[in-house]
Amino acid sequence: MTDQSPAERYAAARENREHPQTHAFAEAQRFRLDDFQVEACRALEGGRSVLVAAPTGAGKTIVGEFAVHLAMQTPNQKAFYTTPMKALSNQKFRELQDVYGEDEVGLLTGDTNINGDARVLVMTTEVLRNMLYADSPALRGLRYVVMDEVHYLADRFRGAVWEEVIIHLPSEVRLVSLSATVSNAEEFGDWLDTVRGDTDVIVSETRPVPLEQHVLVRGDLLPLFDDRAGVATAQVNQELVRMRGGQAFAANSSFLEARRGGRRRGGYHRPGPPRRAERIDRPEVVALLERSNLLPAIFFIFSRVGCDAAVQQVRRSGLRLTTAEERREIREIVQARTAALPDEDLAALGYFEWVENLERGIASHHAGLLPAFKEVVEELFQRKLVKAVFATETLALGINMPARTVVLEKLEKFNGEARVALTSGEYTQLTGRAGRRGIDVEGHAVVQWSEGMDPQAVAGLASRRTYPLNSSFRPTYNMAVNLIDQFGRERAREVLESSFAQFQADRAVVGLARQVKDAEESLAGYEKAMTCEHGDFAEYSGIRRDLSDLERLNSRDVTAGRGTREKRQREINGLRRRMQRHPCHRCPDREKHARWAERYWKLRRQTDKTRRQMENRTGTVARVFDQIIDVLTTLDYVRLEDDEATLTAAGRRMRRIYGERDLLVAESLRTGIWKNLDAPSLAALACCLVYEPRGRDDGGADPRSLPRGAFRLALAETEDLWARLDDLEQDNRLSGTEPVATGLAAAMHLWARGGLLDRVLLEADMAAGDFVRWAKQTIDLLDQLSLVADGELARTARRALDAVRRGIVAYSSV
Repeated sequence: MTDQSPAERYAAARENREHPQTHAFAEAQRFRLDDFQVEACRALEGGRSVLVAAPTGAGKTIVGEFAVHLAMQTPNQKAFYTTPMKALSNQKFRELQDVYGEDEVGLLTGDTNINGDARVLVMTTEVLRNMLYADSPALRGLRYVVMDEVHYLADRFRGAVWEEVIIHLPSEVRLVSLSATVSNAEEFGDWLDTVRGDTDVIVSETRPVPLEQHVLVRGDLLPLFDDRAGVATAQVNQELVRMRGGQAFAANSSFLEARRGGRRRGGYHRPGPPRRAERIDRPEVVALLERSNLLPAIFFIFSRVGCDAAVQQVRRSGLRLTTAEERREIREIVQARTAALPDEDLAALGYFEWVENLERGIASHHAGLLPAFKEVVEELFQRKLVKAVFATETLALGINMPARTVVLEKLEKFNGEARVALTSGEYTQLTGRAGRRGIDVEGHAVVQWSEGMDPQAVAGLASRRTYPLNSSFRPTYNMAVNLIDQFGRERAREVLESSFAQFQADRAVVGLARQVKDAEESLAGYEKAMTCEHGDFAEYSGIRRDLSDLERLNSRDVTAGRGTREKRQREINGLRRRMQRHPCHRCPDREKHARWAERYWKLRRQTDKTRRQMENRTGTVARVFDQIIDVLTTLDYVRLEDDEATLTAAGRRMRRIYGERDLLVAESLRTGIWKNLDAPSLAALACCLVYEPRGRDDGGADPRSLPRGAFRLALAETEDLWARLDDLEQDNRLSGTEPVATGLAAAMHLWARGGLLDRVLLEADMAAGDFVRWAKQTIDLLDQLSLVADGELARTARRALDAVRRGIVAYSSV
């Protein structure tokens, strides 16, 4: 700071006096806060909410931690820290415990409840939404809410929850929204300012650790950009462009040569014969990165099978990345973290082979991995004991696992339906893991060369840092009954109109209205240009247009019957007579006027279409809400009197039923079709309601494999009920839900009866991590049933929950 002028030093001292909490907090950190972090902290200290949009790894969470710090400075104030994933919540829970102690920090993630009365609570966003609707006592004293990864509100399955929380939080709560760098941060900030009050938007485009971009061609890392041209120009390396054209490349024009001292960075020369651009095996890539001091590295492979296969390839090659001392430390950590898991389960999970891979310094990381195993991989990677992780893109979603290098084998992935190219936002999220603050001078992103690769397209992904944040908000049945209960129908519609979805739609309407206004001016000009002294040329051109359209239809529609074609021909003859009798038909400038008329009618059609778009976008969210109310009224969850809505007993129960199938669950409880189920059968049926098959799997099981007796009858009645509800939703222009998926029912029934893990996984035909995830979602639904169902069914739900929550499902690292 010695290079500051006296005026700058005076201004800094004044800022520190005006923001003593920010100054004290910054002084206590291990590193100097960046400008955007200081700006955000000062805004919070000034009593304003903040939206912070910055690249992955930039240190956004420090702003959230400052909000917690502020709450802890005032007795009786609370701070909630929300995340989109349980793994993120667990991680943040441990970090905050280290700072404030076990007594002050709690964790709520649906299946975990630790110290729920603490002043600092870490939770998933859904938990906070449920607390708001239930008016939980834990909300008293709440001053700050941190919404980490707030860009999740664009998620089409869960995004609405973020908007619900933002809209319904008490007005006195200050909101800290932490987002990836999005291109419309100002728009999102404007909405936050509208619904939450004073909100500062703070955007940083700067990565704390610079990122070097490379393309791996055989055994060489070529720079993606020609650094001789200067960073600002971002010119693609011409050698890569020549390779796209089918030319071979020269061996020594590489980053590795520079790193090994073979050439000065930015100097290009080509000794040696040209070689073909072939891909090299994964073990060779890992060994190359090790020799070049570019480990630890994350290899993003967009399939679980591919991740596991990569680990096996490296293992079979004999490559070992660890020392004897590191292997001893790995064994100690693994044994300590998995001590609670039964030995017979470890054998079924391939534990011993997994440990051997870890001791080599390699691991996979994907959703199919047991959560306990994933947490071990994350810890070992953070401790620099595991050096190469082969992961799916789920690793990029907020978990704190920065690496020196990120490798992308392909620039496309399977989205469940087809192979699609990565977006610039996805590329940024993945490569954002490269470069560890305080450890690396620079991070490295490596894209492996493949036939047909376009270097310009790769450069485009690497150059565009942002992607738009678009709302996925839509009303649900649960949301509707909670809003009616709290506000009544009209006020509920107003609340929904304040959603980000409607805010964006309204902004779009402003743009569309501007288009209509400009078009109207042009239409007036066209109308003037086609004015004819013989008569109304607009009318005449309308007849000509109708005639032309009908003639075209009659000539193309070869399937029309004789009667239809004769009827059309009579209409054509009539229009032709009208056209010939019209005064403008005799105008010598008729064709000149007609050219202007053609432009007029073309623009008129476009303008009418734009007007319809405006009408459709205005009040879209409230219209869906009205359709939902119509369904709820038909089923007697809501009663309407003089356009005022009140809840029935069934409607009041629905307030506490959350999830995609809220209506189906509520109707099943009301009709009593589950009352004869025992605990394993209820667990299996609950699993059918939460399970979502992957990819093209239709989710159906062989009917012969399903549990017998009461389960099959209840399932048949549930499927019949779903079909009737789906018809009702279609009648009310609602999209409905997917059919009940029975694919995991037999396995869940076996597990709830105490079956061994290896038999259950064989029956499920899925990875352990997937089974645990669906089991925990089954537990969430059973927990709701235990609270809202009547009498014996509630007790059965509790017994089913306890039967499912055992072994690897019950394991928790916190």
